[in-house]
Amino acid sequence: MDLDPRRLLLLQAISETDSLAQAARRLGHTPSAVSQQLAKLEREAGLALVDRGAGRLELTEAGRILARAGSRIGDSLADAERELTTLTGTVAGPVTMAVAPGGTVLVAAGAVSVLAQRQPELRPTIIEVEEAEGLRMLRAGSVDIMLVADDRDTAFPLPPGYVSRVLIEDEYRIAVPISWDLPASPAELSGKPWISALPGTARGRCFRRLADLHGIVPSREHLAFTPAALEIMAATGLGAVIAPRFHADWLQNCTVLDLPVPGSFIARAIHRATPGAEAVAIAVAECSLMRAEELVETGIHKRDIIIRRLHDPGMPPAQSR
Repeated sequence: MDLDPRRLLLLQAISETDSLAQAARRLGHTPSAVSQQLAKLEREAGLALVDRGAGRLELTEAGRILARAGSRIGDSLADAERELTTLTGTVAGPVTMAVAPGGTVLVAAGAVSVLAQRQPELRPTIIEVEEAEGLRMLRAGSVDIMLVADDRDTAFPLPPGYVSRVLIEDEYRIAVPISWDLPASPAELSGKPWISALPGTARGRCFRRLADLHGIVPSREHLAFTPAALEIMAATGLGAVIAPRFHADWLQNCTVLDLPVPGSFIARAIHRATPGAEAVAIAVAECSLMRAEELVETGIHKRDIIIRRLHDPGMPPAQSR
């Protein structure tokens, strides 16, 4: 019997929650990913570990035995983490987190709540600023962590002494008002009104790349800075829009086109290389995944989340988180 010890942590989480979805949240994965790992563990053990016929998720006797082993592994890992924290210094003190207006505020607030339980001596503070101002503050060293909506092909360079982790990555999509005829290519949207973005933003850079590639010249160019403004303008039918697919799924009175758009959208947490800022970044990453999972479960996102390690364009591959 060749068991992967990491999968035993899954059984421990199931035993404590009696729920696949809650166990997935605790581990930072989606229910579908956890289900796949559970099936692999059952194949490794050669035994059924979960009673799927019960009204709620229950472990079999074999599952409970392995869950207890998983609990011992989890305790050992927690002890090791505490020893390392002691070795490197207590994670404590103030950490300032800058966020731009929009959905990232929800994620940041969730991370603060998580850290209140996990790292009570850490004092994270959220400030809402426009992204350009937040990046200026980041370069000046007046904030410790910044949540950035970025474009992988033209990603912001890291200031000295900072590291970065990609929270999510998604493809771009074009959405047009439902009253429009559907174009066969992006070039057919030249001469149409567009809802664009400021040139330095992720959407603005992606639109410029798409426009240069297909010779798109808008007849009129509205500018939407916040997600709320973009949603209102799109719902009113003011023009075509380019957005990450997860955001395009939100837009009302629009048709999302299945046309290729170069590049990809990434959300990044750029932070100081300190234990406190690193702890905040980890909590932000966990809350980003939980928020995305909630949107899938409620049907707002049309696709399941892909769980994989994401390479940050500002970090060497070996250091990417």
